[in-house]
Amino acid sequence: MPYTIADSFQRFKSNLEITDPQTTTVSIRQQAIRKVLANDFQIIEDFLTGSYARSTMISPLSEADIDIFICLHSSYFNAFNGSNGGPAGLLGRVKNSLRKTYTTTPNMSRNGQAVTIRFSDFVVDVVVGFKRNVDGYLIANSVNNYWLETDPKKHVEIFSQANKAHGGNLVPLIKMIKGWNKSNGSFFRSFHLEVLTLEALRGVTITDFPSGMRFFFQKAQSLVRGKNLDPAGYGDDIGRYITQATVDEATRKFQGAFNSAAAAEQYANRGQIPQAVEIWRHLIPDYFPAYG
Repeated sequence: MPYTIADSFQRFKSNLEITDPQTTTVSIRQQAIRKVLANDFQIIEDFLTGSYARSTMISPLSEADIDIFICLHSSYFNAFNGSNGGPAGLLGRVKNSLRKTYTTTPNMSRNGQAVTIRFSDFVVDVVVGFKRNVDGYLIANSVNNYWLETDPKKHVEIFSQANKAHGGNLVPLIKMIKGWNKSNGSFFRSFHLEVLTLEALRGVTITDFPSGMRFFFQKAQSLVRGKNLDPAGYGDDIGRYITQATVDEATRKFQGAFNSAAAAEQYANRGQIPQAVEIWRHLIPDYFPAYG
């Protein structure tokens, strides 16, 4: 049976997956963290969020972040809104609560929108927030010390529906794009790539993974230069970390990837499969398999 581009992309897809035993470890760990915080806080609800909840996390687990959202009673918002250190103060209190149990875990820090715990096998980000009066959530953000409006549950719903609309191919494609990003220095933030992919593929259908990646890299060159708004509808620019000073570099990265993907596609169309695979492997060395 001849080796094809489709074969290599199936192996590529498999290389990005988290294993079942790792999934079990994640479940046990996050449940333990929830129980610790329940001893010190009145929790309204808690749930997994981030790329793990959206099924867009890629291996290795040791370099991934597991996000746990802890929704607190509104009395804590009243206590920390404009006093007691604000959102940063609230995250500091959560960190102190976790420290009482995880005394032998030295790498624990207040990190942006979360308290980050760096275990030996993977990282957990504990995100803290409150329900808004109508819908969505307010998240404690220690950067500039403000409450960020968003809706992580809505994100899961949006990407799940979009994945169904693309016949189940959107989530694997997002993972492949993340694999490219990680193989090339992780310049782009994970959720930003997800939002860019959602925008780039709006109104089109994924034909196959090679052309899907090439199409994304083409569209992302212009998309990254504008605002990439929170898909939950709260107006936050997910790509705000890319500044005027770095936007040209972001565009160049997408341009270079597009050139490689287009060249690989041309080789494949001429039946030169080994040459096409070699280009993809050079573009995504951490995950893409060698020919044969």
